[in-house]
Amino acid sequence: MKCIEVAVLFVLVQAAIPHNAAFARLVNTTSYSTTVAPDLIHPEETTGPYPHSTPVLFSNVSGSLDDQGICQCSVYLPDTTFPVQKVEQLEIIAQTLSQKFESELSKVTLYMKTVELYEQKIQNLTIKVEHMEKNSVSYTEMDFQLLKMEIIEMEKLITQLKLTLGGSNVIVEQLYVEIKNLTLIVNDMESMDTNNILAIRRQIVYLQNQLKACEGNSNKTIEVPYFPPGSCTHGGLLNVSQPYNIQLNWRGFSYKYGAWGRDYSPLTPERDLYWVAPLNLDARYLEYYRLYNSYDDLLLYKNPREYRVTLGDGSGTIVYKNFMYFNYYGSREIAKLDLNTNTIVLRKALPNAAYGNRFSYASVTWQDMDLSVDENGLWVIYSTEASTGNIVISKLNETSLDVLNTWQTKQYKPSVSSAFIICGVLYATRTVNTRKEEIFYAYDTKTGQESKISIIMDKMLETVQSINYNPGDQRLYIYNDGYLIRHDLTFKPIL
Repeated sequence: MKCIEVAVLFVLVQAAIPHNAAFARLVNTTSYSTTVAPDLIHPEETTGPYPHSTPVLFSNVSGSLDDQGICQCSVYLPDTTFPVQKVEQLEIIAQTLSQKFESELSKVTLYMKTVELYEQKIQNLTIKVEHMEKNSVSYTEMDFQLLKMEIIEMEKLITQLKLTLGGSNVIVEQLYVEIKNLTLIVNDMESMDTNNILAIRRQIVYLQNQLKACEGNSNKTIEVPYFPPGSCTHGGLLNVSQPYNIQLNWRGFSYKYGAWGRDYSPLTPERDLYWVAPLNLDARYLEYYRLYNSYDDLLLYKNPREYRVTLGDGSGTIVYKNFMYFNYYGSREIAKLDLNTNTIVLRKALPNAAYGNRFSYASVTWQDMDLSVDENGLWVIYSTEASTGNIVISKLNETSLDVLNTWQTKQYKPSVSSAFIICGVLYATRTVNTRKEEIFYAYDTKTGQESKISIIMDKMLETVQSINYNPGDQRLYIYNDGYLIRHDLTFKPIL
């Protein structure tokens, strides 16, 4: 029985097999015949995705049946083999193109996010510009500068995006146009400053600079008036310098109460004799004091002369003409101590003076009597029951301790933190805060006039225990929570 004819069909794809290998032949071992089957050719196959493909060829090959009834035939392929290497190259090229596409796609995604961010910034800037247009009085030159900086930054980014994308992009072009328009609007607003606000502000700045220059020149040309130490040719206290922290008192930080200063003698004003008198820990009794023959000795705790006295009451101590004056313990008496011999040479009661912590200063105990020295001599600041606690000032004879004259003030002593006298004028202080005192009250014993003033005085620590004025160097010596502080003074001329 003759074997049926077998039709073998090879579909050749142009992308995989070149045209010179597009024909295959099927050959029978005994005989062969080659014909074209018209019924297997479909016109639509040539109009598919590959219109240039070659029509399909086939061969009818005669075969034979084996013992099992299976048709067998032999086929010989042409010498041209399948182009495997070219297919592999195509696969590599396709993979490379895919990776580049993914990379470019990620860049575009990033740029789109950035564009969205700057779209929001443009909206915010638009709102700012609209607000500035509606409220022309509220904007400043700084507003214009900030807007310009933001617009320039966005313009740079849009330019970079245009170069990176390498072609026209509708969104990018739209953003670029909006930024340009925004720049023009801001420039127009700045140039159309109808109210001349910017010009006025520039003029104000210029005038302020001119004023500062004038002040600087005036400060250089005008010198602070000089008044010789010991004289009262000035018009009163003008200012107090910053505090000079000399040192901690020699007994230590725990001895917060006391007094210190420099001896004043009109005959020998250049004499350097410094004294330091801390109170005991009970903040009441004066028992020990030290003398230093020079300022250097004081700073270095060098060559001190230490003495014991029994007993002083409170920190209202003063030294004048080589004598120490203080309130004697538990009495209204004033004691006069000779520093050469460390002996009390005179004790005398101050008439009607309150004592025993009756009318002490604010925040300071046992200072019912406060001895003071000025260009005119020795004074005492105190209160009486008759004055109901108001300050009383008495001028003393330093030799006999007799009261030469007395003045009654209207200032309540316990509301004052401390006081001192310069050229017969009483100055009282009060606490402003932990770092400042204010000289707020003055009483002139020459005229009997009192006045309210305000001179701020810085301090190192919270509580001022005593203030002593020295006419020889025109300085204040302050005992401040155990530290020895000094201030220079400035006086105003007489008008």
